[in-house]
Amino acid sequence: MNSIVAAPPRAIVHRTSGISHGPITRLMSPGDLGQLCKPFVFLDRIAAKADAMQRGFGMHPHSGIATLTYLIEGQVIYEDTTGQSGTLPSGGVEWMQAGNGVWHSGRPVASSPIQGFQLWVALPAAEENAPPHSLYLAPSEIPREGPARVLLGQYGATRSPVTAPAGMNYLAVQLQDNEHWRYTPPAGHSVAWLAVNSGSLDAGGNANAGEMVVFEESGAAIDIVARGATSFVLGSAVKHPHDLVMGHYSVHTSVAALEKGEQEIQRIGALLQQEGRLG
Repeated sequence: MNSIVAAPPRAIVHRTSGISHGPITRLMSPGDLGQLCKPFVFLDRIAAKADAMQRGFGMHPHSGIATLTYLIEGQVIYEDTTGQSGTLPSGGVEWMQAGNGVWHSGRPVASSPIQGFQLWVALPAAEENAPPHSLYLAPSEIPREGPARVLLGQYGATRSPVTAPAGMNYLAVQLQDNEHWRYTPPAGHSVAWLAVNSGSLDAGGNANAGEMVVFEESGAAIDIVARGATSFVLGSAVKHPHDLVMGHYSVHTSVAALEKGEQEIQRIGALLQQEGRLG
């Protein structure tokens, strides 16, 4: 009788502590780890003390991507050119699918500290020049499966309310000291990475607060053991099949698509300038 041998857990092949500029640490960009992790192409970790980000991020454009901002602590006032504005509370999520072009802004409420992650996702060719749309979710609207909040995609029986391109998951996970958690990705999710917000963990190698690790491309599970109370985000996906054609605020699949998005960005920017909404 043949015995079935379980596949070994997925190994870590890259790690980074990123490059910090004040309270923001850039862990991944389209020109570096984004090439390995696409459709996930950009990741910022935000860890700002009170008063460190009073001005926030003024109106700025994107095209060809979607951004997901996961706010762990603090509150952010937001506005975007799809017509939405309001306050994103602690634990909330902003999904901004820029498509052919959008401008948005965000700044902290009062002098509260801010913690969170901002992720960029490269859109598939069919959606990179589509009309933009946005969604803002309160903490109670983000579903949970075990220790994981499902920000994008589906994990177990739980699906995110965000209508995002198929073939990717993005989870926010909290584990207690020595708690073990195994993430088994859906079929085809050969891309996988995680970034630690607080605490530390063992995932076939140590990862501490502020670090991002990238796993080998395979279909294997990821085994994680927390070393103290630990929180992190984890992404897995079917690999984006296109080259990344980059503008300053944009990522597209072709030069023609980028030019189309940049033209729309310029058109919206001119209107904002006329309205006195740009500095």
